[in-house]
Amino acid sequence: MRYVIKCLDGEGQLPARLKHRPAHKAYLATCGVDIRLSGPLVADDGETMIGSLFVVEVPDRAAAERFHREDPFSVHGIWDRVSILAFLDLTGR
Repeated sequence: MRYVIKCLDGEGQLPARLKHRPAHKAYLATCGVDIRLSGPLVADDGETMIGSLFVVEVPDRAAAERFHREDPFSVHGIWDRVSILAFLDLTGR
């Protein structure tokens, strides 16, 4: 099943995001989850990171929640608001 995970940073978390970004990227490379799409959400200036978006293929919601919970950005409290939603890809990809 695919899930969309939308994470918005808490107020003033950009310095912490930058500090923990190498660990976050290492986690994504080694977590064993089929990440179909991922990247930072940015402010209207097109540069300032304000969150993260993932589309993951996992067996169930519990796996999507575990993936999110174990991410260093989650561990260090960078994300303030998180939505995890099941997703049907109607493009057939």
